[in-house]
Amino acid sequence: MNILLVYPEHPVTFWSFKYALKFINKKSNQPPLGIITVGAMLPREWNLKLVDMNIKQLKNKDIIWADFVFISAMNIQKESTRKVIDRCKKLHVKTVGGGPLFSTEDESFSDVDHLLLYEGEICIPKFIKDLETGSPKHKYEWEGYPQLTETPIPAWELLDIKKYATLSIQYSRGCPFHCEFCNVVSLFGHTPRTKTVSQVIVELNAIYNLGWRGGIFFVDDNFIGNKKKLKEELLPVLIEWMQTKEYPFTFLTEASINIADDEELMNLMADAGFNNVFVGIETVDEDSLAECNKIQNTQRDLIENVKRIQRHGMQVQGGFILGFDNDKPSVFSNTISFIQNSGIVTAMVGMLNAPKGTKLFDRMEQEGRLIKDFSGTNTDVNFTTKMDLDALREGYSNVVHSIYSPENYYQRIKVFLENFQPRAHKRRRYKFGDIVAFIIACFHLGFVSKGRSEYWNLLKWSFTQKRETLPMAITFSVYGYHFRKCLPALE
Repeated sequence: MNILLVYPEHPVTFWSFKYALKFINKKSNQPPLGIITVGAMLPREWNLKLVDMNIKQLKNKDIIWADFVFISAMNIQKESTRKVIDRCKKLHVKTVGGGPLFSTEDESFSDVDHLLLYEGEICIPKFIKDLETGSPKHKYEWEGYPQLTETPIPAWELLDIKKYATLSIQYSRGCPFHCEFCNVVSLFGHTPRTKTVSQVIVELNAIYNLGWRGGIFFVDDNFIGNKKKLKEELLPVLIEWMQTKEYPFTFLTEASINIADDEELMNLMADAGFNNVFVGIETVDEDSLAECNKIQNTQRDLIENVKRIQRHGMQVQGGFILGFDNDKPSVFSNTISFIQNSGIVTAMVGMLNAPKGTKLFDRMEQEGRLIKDFSGTNTDVNFTTKMDLDALREGYSNVVHSIYSPENYYQRIKVFLENFQPRAHKRRRYKFGDIVAFIIACFHLGFVSKGRSEYWNLLKWSFTQKRETLPMAITFSVYGYHFRKCLPALE
């Protein structure tokens, strides 16, 4: 078999960091971890090629070479995915679809020859067996949640890792919470399932042996879903491994806000090399938190929780949502104030959407409020809102333009850096590429872009007051350039 693995193109969004990646000569923020893990599940005698369309173009000769084209995608890649499928149909090459997009919207892809829905550990062996007997099915549906103890090491050899800003690893799937707007539980279950510690270490060794030295993203939707197992099993071994290897990596991940309640957990994560965690803040309104069942965020001082995490050596990236039924006109100014005062530099603000597989989708469907399919982006809504839609759109625009205006953005970086207490695991060695990136940043941010004076003032403050944070100050400044490019009126 000749198998072409295709990862469709991402549109330009806040999370793509497309404009920031140019400063460091990278093509994509993260590799397609899912599809290279699928590649590792296929028979070794099959011939595999990978085209990550965020790195290079998909050519007709690539498609024609293949017996099957495997496509893995998320909802935000829907437009690119449809174009890939249509090209394969035109060239008479069979397609196999999997991943979150196909699992949640399989009815939209009836023309795909074979649909492998939900988790590959179950459906891929069945599909391969059926191929061998000449009777592959059109659709392989959910048959329970597999354990991750047999999940193979991703086929890293398929990638050119130098094209990516960070690499990725997965420790767990599932989340103990059940927020109304989130489809993680419907995809991966309510009880977190984990790999063994030895699996994680073997994967890290594989990445280390590739020569990678840099950031690694633990892609778990809630890394601390099983805190006991994390503290007693994984983190102590991870700390020892990182110390032995002289801290070759830094780690980032996603976690719920209750990480701030556990001093031991935060210390262990920081000692292991975690310096960045994405937290779903969602909203500063208690009524809206109750509405979406974000119980872990209620009855707490969210700003103090964020600052507590920062003081333990971890930057907090925050997710915020506008458009809840209980949102009041004051939500926009309150959100701006929260973001500025908390020092959440990377604040991802979007409008509420109802993806399939969520309780919110079911509720909107029952109430007759769905108006269109979920696009994967959060710059508009797919249901009828209680707040006037024009007022919501205007309020959303005001929030993102305010928090990413040069004046507010650079001030927020300073708020964070003043509170941040980094863990000094080892002295960083700067490479030629770092110097080039610094020169490019100074040219674009210090002489060309808006906010020139704010940029130089931040660097001066960082150099004189908290010199160890200077690299972060420059990095955040580059992020701000990307965010403003995503909001053209600001740049």
